[in-house]
Amino acid sequence: MAKAIMIQGTMSNVGKSLIAAGLCRIFRQDGYRTVPFKSQNMALNSYITEEGLEMGRAQVMQAEAAGIKPSVLMNPILLKPHSDTGSQVIVNGEVLGHMNARDYFKFKKQLIPDIMKAYNTLAAENDIIVLEGAGSPAEINLKTDDIVNMGMASMAKAPVLLAGDIDRGGVFAQLIGTVDLLEKDERAMVKGLIINKFRGDKTILDPGVLMLEERSRIPVVGVLPYMNVKLEDEDSLSSRLEKPAGRFTGNGVSQIDIAVIRFPRLSNFTDFDTFENIPGVSLRYVKRPEEMRNPDLIILPGTKNTMGDLKWMRESGMEACVLKKAAEGTLIFGICGGYQMLGMKISDPEGVEEGGTMRGLELLPAETIFEGQKTRTRVRGRFSDSLPGSFSALSGERIEGYEIHMGKTLMSEGLCPAAVLEDERTGETKNDGICSGNVCGTYVHGVFDTAEAARGLLKSVAAKKGIDLEDAAVSDYSEFKESQYDLLAKTLREHLDMEAVYRILEEGV
Repeated sequence: MAKAIMIQGTMSNVGKSLIAAGLCRIFRQDGYRTVPFKSQNMALNSYITEEGLEMGRAQVMQAEAAGIKPSVLMNPILLKPHSDTGSQVIVNGEVLGHMNARDYFKFKKQLIPDIMKAYNTLAAENDIIVLEGAGSPAEINLKTDDIVNMGMASMAKAPVLLAGDIDRGGVFAQLIGTVDLLEKDERAMVKGLIINKFRGDKTILDPGVLMLEERSRIPVVGVLPYMNVKLEDEDSLSSRLEKPAGRFTGNGVSQIDIAVIRFPRLSNFTDFDTFENIPGVSLRYVKRPEEMRNPDLIILPGTKNTMGDLKWMRESGMEACVLKKAAEGTLIFGICGGYQMLGMKISDPEGVEEGGTMRGLELLPAETIFEGQKTRTRVRGRFSDSLPGSFSALSGERIEGYEIHMGKTLMSEGLCPAAVLEDERTGETKNDGICSGNVCGTYVHGVFDTAEAARGLLKSVAAKKGIDLEDAAVSDYSEFKESQYDLLAKTLREHLDMEAVYRILEEGV
């Protein structure tokens, strides 16, 4: 059976996912068959496996770091919030149903057999499992029947490395307070502390590290710097959503400005990561009309609740803003739920979301009808040849990605589909999306991860703007991520005591 080590944090967004990914890369580089595992993930960024099953993207990122294909075994439970108090519950990649928080809290212990079956299957096939916790293990109200932090560590017999975030301040209180709130048997499983996101001269921090070790009686195994790596974040806590703009050219002005609508239930914002790494391209997230300014391209992304977020568009004034920009000729692109909004109307006869019928933005001649069956599949193909209108530079460019949505979108006859795709599960060839004038939409997540598609979109924008982007440094996103995983591993090796980590791994609990 595999040896295990677990990364937990003092709170959300301390860097657990990246530390776990870095360890996955290091162990792989050192010759071990390594696999990530998170028993329960709550996120709106999800992924579809080759089998058509749904899992959280954080474990996909960690699987890529380990050099293996993602599997739902790595994330047997996925919670996708659809309101402040309720979530869609996905078990082993399949939708179990919708539950409010109180009902799920009572129910979750029944999922332990599913968790342990997935874990034991991975443990039988690998040398090392890198587990990740969720939030904090010291949340008093959530500790009963815990299945993701110390409860999972106990079931897996995994020693724990506890990470705190010094960038937001109070890291010593975070770490000591968390340890003090643990039960005696839980404290015994914490074998090392990590201070993450440190900036500055480490020698100034040394007295605090010594005090931390004396007070907690747990060694500090690493002080990790604020890492300049560009990899996927797990959820909407991502700091990138708060940035007013992305990378700029040397003269301080971006050549291309892309605005992504920040829906309240925004999902799969990783679709746009590739544009954050292209010089001269500014990518920013907007949630108020006054933030829109004059972008060259507006993207309506995926959402967990299309009708709810369309209602928000109307109430916030974002709908009027987008329609005004579209009328002025600004390029508009919709993905999944954003694509559904661009149509004439959305019907929900089965009450999948909000029920009834809503008028869409009426920018594409199409109608979406929600159905109870969720589409989950991987696809590959190309944008249609000779696309009409402003997106002609996308014509024929290669696409790889996945679909995950409720409902079907029917377009008017005689229109050019945006793409022709092959369903990797069934082998079926199908049309997808619509391009009409300066508006285009598709159901494919990851549609711009290929260098060809990303370059084609930027050429379309550049042509509309009257500039030349022939020399734009656009690379395949998968190749770029490989370089980032290696950089992450290199940084961890320099600042983490890997001898201590291997010793903790070997000794267990």
